[in-house]
Amino acid sequence: MVTPSTPAKTSNWNLPNIITIVRILLAPVFFWMLLADNGADGALRWWAAVLFIVAIATDGVDGAIARRYNLVTDLGKLLDPIADKILTGAALIGLSILLELPWWVTIVILVREVGITVFRFVMLRDRVIPASRGGKLKTIAQSVAISLALLPLWLILGDWVNWVNTITMTIALLLTVYTGIEYLVAARRENQHAKPTQS
Repeated sequence: MVTPSTPAKTSNWNLPNIITIVRILLAPVFFWMLLADNGADGALRWWAAVLFIVAIATDGVDGAIARRYNLVTDLGKLLDPIADKILTGAALIGLSILLELPWWVTIVILVREVGITVFRFVMLRDRVIPASRGGKLKTIAQSVAISLALLPLWLILGDWVNWVNTITMTIALLLTVYTGIEYLVAARRENQHAKPTQS
């Protein structure tokens, strides 16, 4: 029973979480469109890039709605980064299959992302750990780098665009590794503080 002094619990089936779920469902559609083009840089490649950009942009939309209307839930905190990882993972694997991104870059990023996600699930026994500011910056860097890699802008602007793509992907890679280490160090420190003192 909800009393005036007890705030009602926010439902998991709210608009921000639904947007997040839609983002997850769009990932396989995007992946098919990217590979169906087979590196031909035709219409499907452009549409795949646009779909990725639109889908990844909804991350900011659902977050803003959740904060503005007090719809933040533990499920949302968990699903939101998972949705980002599925979408970016599909893009990275697709680019590597097309031989446009070294496999070692994809592997390093995916190992970090999957590792942190598994760590989040393990920590669910005690609490949900939301994404840090550094983690959000990493997500933005990945989104920009992958978007530029997906868009065949070299057809319009020339091969110098490839240098820009390399620089942005390098920044995203460095932030990915750094924030992964930072996250684990912060979690360990918090666990140490949470342990009861022994007399």
